[in-house]
Amino acid sequence: MEQLINEIKELARQKDAVILAHYYVDGSIQDIADYVGDSFYLAKVAKEVPNKTIVFCGVTFMGESACILNPDKTILIPDVSAVCPMALMVYEGEIEKVREEYDDLAVVCYINSMAATKSLVDVCVTSSNALKIVSKLPQKNIYFIPDKNLGSWIAEQLPEKNFIFGHGYCHVHDVIKPEDVEAYKAKYPGVKVLVHPECPVEVSKMADYVGSTSGIIDFATKSSDKEFIVCTESGVEHELKKRNPDKEFHFIDKHVCQNMRGITLEDVAECLRNGAPQAHVEEEVRVSAEKSLDRMLELGSN
Repeated sequence: MEQLINEIKELARQKDAVILAHYYVDGSIQDIADYVGDSFYLAKVAKEVPNKTIVFCGVTFMGESACILNPDKTILIPDVSAVCPMALMVYEGEIEKVREEYDDLAVVCYINSMAATKSLVDVCVTSSNALKIVSKLPQKNIYFIPDKNLGSWIAEQLPEKNFIFGHGYCHVHDVIKPEDVEAYKAKYPGVKVLVHPECPVEVSKMADYVGSTSGIIDFATKSSDKEFIVCTESGVEHELKKRNPDKEFHFIDKHVCQNMRGITLEDVAECLRNGAPQAHVEEEVRVSAEKSLDRMLELGSN
């Protein structure tokens, strides 16, 4: 293991590569990464770092997003089979149909989507900036795709807008139900509940805090509480425990994103050795998709 880690570090140095890892990948990958974060943070890092090669340890849409924002950089994705199912739950025909049915409409796309989808929408959002961005949009009607749960939670905060929802969902978060939360609250009375908004909106309404992965980590770190019930992918526990070794985190049923968790140190080493596989986006799609991501970065900045 140590020999493999040293090889990865040396290969990254030789190839001027930076390693980015999402919180949902295995802890061993997080530990060797130069930057660890949620999708919004990593999208900004990919654009800001000077390195010419980016190793993106996450699902494939994240590598595509890095390609869109960095056409002059090489984006390596250690595992091409790490596909986000929700990213595929969008249909071009539905976007066209909703645009025809509604005037004064903004098509808002969760960043958990493929490049082809991003090329068809007005703005992208992440779970950490969706509320800020949608609240800034002048349009009355918001078509929110693909995640119906995140869209429903944002709609709860913005009753002045009319929302039309896509049919997508995160298979990891969608299975967390209100009765699961009730059971954990009974088991750990008085303990705060932290929820990712990809969970069903009924679960989000039961939370003491609702926020992105990074938001959950920050809340738990800054809180004086020593115990939390957490409703999100359990890979987040690695960073939570690193920052808060004296605190206890109860993850509902230890839900796992197998797609991201399947990335291994050997996968990272292999892609650095070979310079492949690479993420790729056709130029016509990239140019159109870049507009929606640039608008996200513009509207989502402080």
